[in-house]
Amino acid sequence: MDPLYHPDLVVLDQRLHARFAAVSAAEQEAAAIARRRGMTLRDRLLEAEDRLESVTVHLSDGSRQRGQVQSVGLDHVTIGKSHLAFGHIVGFEVDR
Repeated sequence: MDPLYHPDLVVLDQRLHARFAAVSAAEQEAAAIARRRGMTLRDRLLEAEDRLESVTVHLSDGSRQRGQVQSVGLDHVTIGKSHLAFGHIVGFEVDR
C-alpha cells in the first residue's frame, strides 16, 4: 500500500481542507469589514457609482433621496438629478 494514500490520511486531508476553507472565508470576510470601516462616505459612494448601485440617502432634514449614484464630487453626490452636499447627508444604504 502506498503510504501517501492511507485511509487515515485521506480523512485527515478532508478535515484539514474543510478547516482551511472555513478559516479562509472568515479571514476574507474580516478583511472586507475592516476595509469598509476604513472607507469614507465619499469612498463608499464612489464604490456604489462604480457598481451602478441604487442607494437611499438620508439627509439631515429628515428627508430621503433614492436613486442611482450619477456622480461623486469632492463635497457632493448626484443622485438622479439631485445634487446633495456631504454636509447634509447623515447616512445611506445600498438598495438590494
